[in-house]
Amino acid sequence: MHIFDLEAQGLRALNTTLQAQKNDTNQTVWEVLNPKGSHAIAVGLDAPIEVNVRGSTGYYCAGMNKQATVHVHGSAGPGTAENMMSGTVIVEGDASQYAGATGNGGTLIIKGNASSRCGISMKGIDIIVHGNIGHMSAFMAQSGNLVVCGDAGDALGDSIYEARLFVRGSVKSLGADCIEKEMRPEHLNLLTDLLARGGCAAKASEFRRYGSARKLYNFNIDNAY
Repeated sequence: MHIFDLEAQGLRALNTTLQAQKNDTNQTVWEVLNPKGSHAIAVGLDAPIEVNVRGSTGYYCAGMNKQATVHVHGSAGPGTAENMMSGTVIVEGDASQYAGATGNGGTLIIKGNASSRCGISMKGIDIIVHGNIGHMSAFMAQSGNLVVCGDAGDALGDSIYEARLFVRGSVKSLGADCIEKEMRPEHLNLLTDLLARGGCAAKASEFRRYGSARKLYNFNIDNAY
């Protein structure tokens, strides 16, 4: 295990060191101490390493992640795991706005609540939230899966494309072109796997599925002014 004191050694040195790790590295486990809400911790990683951040983080923690497992032992600020490509990001506490935004792949697990715009423009990422999510979540979500074990705020899935949304609790309102859809056996199987990966005790049968009505795909003259 390699220990990095962020307060003493600085953010630039941390990210430079972690970004230098490659697939053949033998320095596979890292501990980051004293994050104290710093921004852009462990961004741009591209190696199968494990990074444990011992405390809460600021903006864009684990952004652009590839291969790595980044575990935040605290809460995370806006844009956590933004544009991640693969790997796993785990937040033990709450996550602020637009967690997992534009994520292309990998898994983001939030064990607390997520704020507004969770999963905005997601493009293949799997996001599993143990608690609630805020308004405008999955706005323009293109593909991937958003699992919410709690409640969802206003305008869920506004202008959604082909992402799948699973919500166990209540939904305050659905956004434009987002509707409730049938939960078929393949969706139950998929959700069961996602819940297991996210460490959630809930059952897939307790969730409802939401997705695109596909009415915004083509031009409609009635919408012209």
